[in-house]
Amino acid sequence: MSLTIASILAESAVRHADRTAVVLGELRLTYAQLWGHALQYAAVLRERGIGPGDRVALLLPNTPHFPLAYYGTIALGAVAVPVHALLKAEEIQYVLHDSGAKVLVCAAPLLGEGAKGAELAGVPVLAVMDGGDATLDRIDTLALSATPIPALVPTEPDDTAVILYTSGTTGQPKGAEITHLNVTMNVVASAVSSFDINETDVVLGCLPLFHTFGQTCCMNTAFYVGASIVLLPRFDGAQALELLTTQKCTIFMAVPTMYIGLLEAAKTSPHRPTLKSALSGGAALPVPVLEKFTEVFGTQVLEGYGLTETSPVATFNQVGFTPKPGTVGKAIWGVEVEVAKAEVEEAIELLPTGELGEIVVRGHNVFKGYLNKPEATAAAIVDGWFRTGDLGTKDADGYVAIVDRKKDMVLRGGYNVYPREVEDVLLRHPAVGQVAVIGLPDDQYGEEVCAVVILDPAGGELTEADLSAWAKEKLAAYKYPRRVMFTDAFPLGPSGKVLKRELVEQYKG
Repeated sequence: MSLTIASILAESAVRHADRTAVVLGELRLTYAQLWGHALQYAAVLRERGIGPGDRVALLLPNTPHFPLAYYGTIALGAVAVPVHALLKAEEIQYVLHDSGAKVLVCAAPLLGEGAKGAELAGVPVLAVMDGGDATLDRIDTLALSATPIPALVPTEPDDTAVILYTSGTTGQPKGAEITHLNVTMNVVASAVSSFDINETDVVLGCLPLFHTFGQTCCMNTAFYVGASIVLLPRFDGAQALELLTTQKCTIFMAVPTMYIGLLEAAKTSPHRPTLKSALSGGAALPVPVLEKFTEVFGTQVLEGYGLTETSPVATFNQVGFTPKPGTVGKAIWGVEVEVAKAEVEEAIELLPTGELGEIVVRGHNVFKGYLNKPEATAAAIVDGWFRTGDLGTKDADGYVAIVDRKKDMVLRGGYNVYPREVEDVLLRHPAVGQVAVIGLPDDQYGEEVCAVVILDPAGGELTEADLSAWAKEKLAAYKYPRRVMFTDAFPLGPSGKVLKRELVEQYKG
């Protein structure tokens, strides 16, 4: 039995051959063109020795190069490893090394860190786009004269299709192995019974495609139904509002910071798009923002919930059910979402309706496991359920509400920031004796990264601006602390663990 997510684009290239698949500025590619070019990318990769099971890392922005490299990789039976576009060289090196990537496909604007990371990892680079290193081979230009591969390479439903890196609260990032079945079922469940989407829709592609939300909910789901995606390489509220209007977009999928950006832009812009639906995920959307969006744009925002490890959608305020603002909806088709005792780690003990506990998920969307990390996988998937680490409730009608996070993760603008990773970097500064990284409430980003520091007396003087600037050089833009607080002592629990919730209460002021 074979199954491949490359079929998503291959089928639409037949069914919707002449429909527009992607738009970027003046460039418009039909489904037939996009699939044809993807098969040419596959041919170039095959010439470089890429075959079934090989890992191809993608460091690409929201341009047509992303779907071309993504589907070209998967058409070969190889595994796509999207890399976060804001990572620094050493972070990229880690992903390349850990995933066992055989090649990095990197956009010219991202070569500064990408090429350095690839060199450190000993991985060859194939560039795309003008303005890069002239000595590097370019997959986009080589593809133009390449003979497309004749057919898809078949894969099994449980074969890994994509490896997406998600940092743990402890140690290094983990590669979540997502299978062909995971993605295909998530796309079908989203397209058929969750989202109101079909081939006549135009979706604004402002979510990063390297991220699971943009990749599966926006790109894969839109391609499955034959809709068009208007790509926006870098989110800007005013630009997004203009594109939504001029390109007659019908669907807006975004994280809460993008909703806030759009509302801000609407204060000075006359543009008011006619949206059929607005979908939100990635972080909790404050109810006042949801209400304001409905007031300004006349469209109700529908919230969902998911994680990288759930491919990603687990729940959604879906078609056919009355949306409940402040909830993330009901479990999607074929998936079970329940609430379990958070304190019982070695087993799943489900709680009665309405009780607060840890959200657990079971179904076709639960990932295969963490690459090369059997212990982490065993801790995450217990009794067949995936433990999300998020705390929430489920009401009598099956609607789920996320209340808090069990872990200390900071969610900044829809991106996960893991305190341990930031702390490890900050502790390398000679003036930092001890540090605890927390998330403080922020109107724009939901949470802002804050470092609470106990100075090392022998390390010399250190200001908030100094440490922030120093960290900016070593961490991706969404990770480094914009706020730095100094203290003489941390609140500690009985085992000597820093009580971060007390720090949040102390500094959120």
